Amino acid sequence: MLDEHERFVRACAVARASSVDGKAFSKQGFYLFEKIVQVDVFLRAPGKLISRVHETHPELAFYRLNGDRPLSHSKKKKPGVALRRRLLVAAGFSAHVVDQTPPTGARVDDLLDALACAAVARRIHGGVAQPFPDPPERDAFGLPMAICA
Repeated sequence: MLDEHERFVRACAVARASSVDGKAFSKQGFYLFEKIVQVDVFLRAPGKLISRVHETHPELAFYRLNGDRPLSHSKKKKPGVALRRRLLVAAGFSAHVVDQTPPTGARVDDLLDALACAAVARRIHGGVAQPFPDPPERDAFGLPMAICA
């Protein structure tokens, strides 16, 4: 039986050999794959909750929070952190929340990314989130293939 690292290395080799651009998986993507499959299976089950499960991404969330404009600074640099904090406060989070110390093992950008996804959840609940692309394409099971923000 292969350990996780060996599975990752093998999967990357297959991806490089079979992809158009010769790229492999990111480690984050590879290790999330099992959970993505679980959610996909859940959504295809009878009594689906498709309308309750949405995919989002922090970069698209910040793009939307920034008036549909790309952010001008990296999330790893002080100006980028400051901009993201301002956008989150403008989206309704308190300064206390956006300025807090991240939990052990997380970085500031991880915390801000999570809050950006929470901002999208608020937008979805408020009926103002938009899918990308709009309208979303559907997979072979009829599930929408879109990122909401």
